[in-house]
Amino acid sequence: MSIREPVPWDTPGPLSGPIGVPLVDLLDRVLSTGVVVSGDLVIAIADVPLIRLSLHALLSSVSERVPAPWSDGGPL
Repeated sequence: MSIREPVPWDTPGPLSGPIGVPLVDLLDRVLSTGVVVSGDLVIAIADVPLIRLSLHALLSSVSERVPAPWSDGGPL
């Protein structure tokens, strides 16, 4: 059985130098807490807006142990 070495952000004390966060750990943390992504894109000619695109997305993980907030099973 191998013992896992502590990563720099899990150890107590000050950090020294730059540290990298593995992509898997970053995705795990983002999906466990959830993140909202939103943005707007406006296409304009001569300061006249012609097209506006809006993006709103919620990224989160799904777990069977957490009940749905809707009593009827969901909005769909």
